[in-house]
Parts: sequence; C-alpha cells; structure tokens
Amino acid sequence: MPVATLLLELEIEGAHSLKDRRQAVRSLKDKLRNGFNVSVAELDDASLWNRATLGVAAINTSRDYLQGQLREVEEAVQRLGVGLGVTVLDAHIELLD
Repeated sequence: MPVATLLLELEIEGAHSLKDRRQAVRSLKDKLRNGFNVSVAELDDASLWNRATLGVAAINTSRDYLQGQLREVEEAVQRLGVGLGVTVLDAHIELLD
C-alpha cells in the first residue's frame, strides 16, 4: 500500500520567542490534521525560534490521490502561513510503496 510523505521547511517570521514559534506550529499542525486527515509531526528540536520542520504523512491505495492530497496540503500551508507569519522555504514529497 502506498505511503506518501511531505517534508516542509518553514520560516516563522512572526515569532519573536519560542512561545510564538510553538503557537504558530501548533496552529498549523491542528489545521492540517483537521482539514486533510493526515498525520503531522514536528521533526526538529525547536531550538531555533524562527525555523521549524514539519513532516506530513498519508496512506491510501491510490498513488495519484496521495500525490494530489499532499500537493493540496503544501498549498494550504502556504495559504495558512500568511496569517500565521509562516513561509515555506522548502517542500519535498516522497511516495513509498
């Protein structure tokens, strides 16, 4: 069964402390989980207040569906990020069988 992952490198321009960073990342993770029914995890150690790495994972029988779903997630992060002060620096989708 295919599994797709999306790795997102984020810059959090609106964060002036680790508390601001956590709030922006938590909000983004919750919105993605609820809106797309995907698994989302923060992958770095949170030592930098203006950077974050998120991993998104989904599973489905259709590779095409997974690829489209994660592209939509990436677009949603870019849209949602505007209000949260988050910019996507890099995004990488990988499909595994």
